[in-house]
Amino acid sequence: MFYEPARRNHGLPHNPLKAIVAPRPIGWISTLSEDGVANLAPYSFFNLVSEGPDIVMFSSDGQKHSVTNIMATGAFVCNLATRSLMEAVNLSSKPIPADESEFELTGLTAAPSRLVKPPRVAASPCALECVWIETIDLRDRHGENTGRLITFGEVVGVHIDDDYIENGLVRTEKLQSLARGGYFDYSWVDNVRSLPRPT
Repeated sequence: MFYEPARRNHGLPHNPLKAIVAPRPIGWISTLSEDGVANLAPYSFFNLVSEGPDIVMFSSDGQKHSVTNIMATGAFVCNLATRSLMEAVNLSSKPIPADESEFELTGLTAAPSRLVKPPRVAASPCALECVWIETIDLRDRHGENTGRLITFGEVVGVHIDDDYIENGLVRTEKLQSLARGGYFDYSWVDNVRSLPRPT
């Protein structure tokens, strides 16, 4: 088959694009409002986009609580979403008022960060403390604003549970990092094969 996304002429019950561009890492973003309310939300348009400086990004469909809090306070934390935390990750996507916390909704314990004010998820084996760089309104090919906001942050601190480090390497397959597919699908990494680059 062939279809044009702008025309939505795929003829399928749901847009297949997110099932094709998969698996996608989940940015489980914790922030703190100006009033001190801890927010936690998963974003499946997320990735590490630079090394040295280490920069991550996530994309939000509109200015949700995470983006509002980051722009007001200048910091956020990316908590690693894992298979064991899948139910909590999914529940934290539930829309709730800005003065309520997803930490309370999910029953997750908030742990203090070291270099930024937003807390991290205590149960998550890894967390990236980030300082906000900028948020941009993504434009389409016609130069029109899309309402999709991309937030960039520089990683200034990294937490890693020592149980997942073996012989100096973080074992991704032991972490069982969670990822999003299309529709309501999740997957996780539990099998890794090393393949050195050719010289």
